[in-house]
Amino acid sequence: MLRFGILSTAKIARDAVMPAIQDAENCVVTAVASRDVTKARALADRFGAPHAFGSYDEMLGSDVIDAVYIPLPTSQHVEWAIKAANAGKHVLVEKPLALKASEIDALIEARDRNRVIVSEAYMVTYAPVWLKVRELLKEGAIGELKHVQGAFSYFNRDAGNMRNIPELGGGALPDIGVYPTIAARFATGAEPERVQAVVRRDSDFGTDIYASVKADFGTFELSFYIATQMANRQVMVFHGTEGYIEVKSPFNADRYGAEEIELSNQKHSVSQIFRFPDSRQYRRQAEAFAKAVAGEPSEIVTLESSVKSQRFIDAIYRAGEHDGWESV
Repeated sequence: MLRFGILSTAKIARDAVMPAIQDAENCVVTAVASRDVTKARALADRFGAPHAFGSYDEMLGSDVIDAVYIPLPTSQHVEWAIKAANAGKHVLVEKPLALKASEIDALIEARDRNRVIVSEAYMVTYAPVWLKVRELLKEGAIGELKHVQGAFSYFNRDAGNMRNIPELGGGALPDIGVYPTIAARFATGAEPERVQAVVRRDSDFGTDIYASVKADFGTFELSFYIATQMANRQVMVFHGTEGYIEVKSPFNADRYGAEEIELSNQKHSVSQIFRFPDSRQYRRQAEAFAKAVAGEPSEIVTLESSVKSQRFIDAIYRAGEHDGWESV
């Protein structure tokens, strides 16, 4: 059993990742660390973890854990991932890993020097729905892919929320723009060559709150919009010469409606519907990570892939500053 330490008591850890680790077959939550040991102890007790620490460094220096999950604000991800790797711990770090692609170089060096596994927590890459989309595209279910379309939006104007605080790595692109981009890359196995974008910011917060993006992948295009001050919506559509694949509730299983794939033929009539009532994508992520640590065959998100993901986001920001194309 891979013994996880949770580095902070963040909401995503409490609500999604810790329950998934405890539900997994090959890993377990052993410790929780917080700058407030009372909070750490309360969360540890909630999940039956035997150890609680009043500092992150104290937990990293202990021998009761093998790996850490890092759900800190984005601006602190690389810093603590490097510290964890230097402490000899394997690292599962929440997305987005970094705010600039160049920041990941030092983490790759720390990973290689300490011979540990470090992976960005893109739970969608472990979800059955996205594995099925990749399979359908590979087998030519919609002919030649020509266009991918996506949308992800929600409404949040809470000034105290980290998503609206630039210093903590807030913004629509780091928070949700990473989902259409990673999904398109994962499902197709292709990489963008250049992008165009419109990026708008909130005058009070200073964070980006909207982006409309067109990306050229060579043989097909990806177009999507994201927003943090619009009504909730999620969708991804892969359109080919012989049909299209529509992915409903593609990123947050069941929170934006039923998680399913609708495969339609060239005449715009539905030919098949694939439903995924219980994807357990966070559990699958934890189990795949633990297998990789154990040296078993396992497909996880590598830091090399994370660099490509972040280069995509970096290029979108640059493209939003001018008209025309920006190279990725």
